[in-house]
Amino acid sequence: MRLFAFLICLALPFAAIAQTTTTQPAGTITIQDDAAADAKIANRIRDILGELDGYSDVSVTVSSGIVTLRGTTLDMTTAAQLAELVGRVEGVVAIENEVLETTDVVERLNPAVARFKARAYQLVAFLPLALIAFGVFIAVIFLGFFIARLRQPWDRLSPNAFIADIYRQIIRLFSIIAGLVIALDFVGATALLSGILGAAGIVGLAIGFAVRDTVENFIASIMLSIRQPFRPNDTVEIEGDTGKVIRLTSRATILLSFDGNHIRIPNSTVFKSRIVNFSRNNERRFTFALSVASDTALDEARQLAENTLNALPFVLKAPEASVWIQSVDDFWITLNMAAWIDQNETSMVLARSEAIRLTQAAFDTAEISAPVPTYRVENLNGVAPSQREPQKPVEKPAPATPAPVQEVEAKADKELEKIVDQERAELSRDDLLSTDADEE
Repeated sequence: MRLFAFLICLALPFAAIAQTTTTQPAGTITIQDDAAADAKIANRIRDILGELDGYSDVSVTVSSGIVTLRGTTLDMTTAAQLAELVGRVEGVVAIENEVLETTDVVERLNPAVARFKARAYQLVAFLPLALIAFGVFIAVIFLGFFIARLRQPWDRLSPNAFIADIYRQIIRLFSIIAGLVIALDFVGATALLSGILGAAGIVGLAIGFAVRDTVENFIASIMLSIRQPFRPNDTVEIEGDTGKVIRLTSRATILLSFDGNHIRIPNSTVFKSRIVNFSRNNERRFTFALSVASDTALDEARQLAENTLNALPFVLKAPEASVWIQSVDDFWITLNMAAWIDQNETSMVLARSEAIRLTQAAFDTAEISAPVPTYRVENLNGVAPSQREPQKPVEKPAPATPAPVQEVEAKADKELEKIVDQERAELSRDDLLSTDADEE
């Protein structure tokens, strides 16, 4: 215990010295015990505190260069600053800061009320300039929206109404940003614009990630409306779906299937998919396969098929019809036939059907049609083959005379085109396709 008390006694002087060096004025202490000098220091400190706000209730006494501060301030930060301030006065040896934070409600509210009044006066003085800036902001926006409402320049510059609307939206957005920049420049707050744009960029990035599919679909709609890979009433195949194009909207491409059903395909899918346009060329080829007997003269069979196809009134003379040998099988030989038609006037399905019917009839008349596969099963039952009765040959019936060429006009396609035209007339505003646009 004695050792512990001895250590405490040794530590106390060092602690006092450390406190003095950190909170008291540094430098050599001059010996000057003069009442006039103390009064001069006290008056100097009072004059300094009198010029500053917040120290009206602080009293100053000086004895032998030691300054004692008593009283109250609005907060402890102001009280702590007194030691640094008084320590800079010449002749101060030490400082005893006994200033406390005031608890008077009125005194604590007075500065807040004063600040509120000062800001209110500033607002009133700032109001005319703010009104001018707001007027300029409204004028710039009105000018931008007026320019965006003009139809002639944007309709002429854009390939379709959808792109023209995008141009108008860009002009409106640009006018809002320009008006905001000019208004903030009037009031001297252009630095605020960078914060607003930064926050808008972050928000826009977050929204972009959240609606990524929608943004992708919107961009695909713009590209499709510019490229125009198909036209209204074109027969196309997209992702395995085949039908006639009704319209292209800002979200999807709508087809009318040959069964009369609507097929809606997102534009992002259409833009990335393989598109087969059957209507881009008037000429279209159909193919089919027929078989002939294995002992047929193939050159004569080919010539017969070509003559039959060329004799059809709906088959075009150019490009010419063609026939080739596809394969040699066990019981017959397969031939492939191809011919061209004008798909605007002739139905592809009916033309192919008639070509198959008449070509098969020609093969039957020439008796070169592929035979039906037959298998012979013998049950001798102990009878020698030489003792069996010879089989009678099976007589083939005479081929019937084929019916004349049937009507193959594309009536069904024309009926579908009427349906498409009717739906396009009802919803023409939502269509991005144009018959006057450049073909891709």
